[in-house]
Amino acid sequence: MKIERITVDPQVCMGQPTIRGMRITVAFVLKLLASGMSVPAILEAYPELEEEDIRQSLLYAAWLAAEQVRPFPEEALGN
Repeated sequence: MKIERITVDPQVCMGQPTIRGMRITVAFVLKLLASGMSVPAILEAYPELEEEDIRQSLLYAAWLAAEQVRPFPEEALGN
């Protein structure tokens, strides 16, 4: 599967990866999913998004996670 809907433009959202050049970041979509929001609920709340945008956001996150291994900061571990 190609990641063709994720774009990076220094002029949009300070260069963060976004969905199709819109001002919706991949991180925002992932946070919605992580908070428990369902795909249908996200699509209803953000009608400019498509299901494939969400799928590619997850694919992009998986690709990034496989690229680097970094320890969690102490505060993220709840210590």
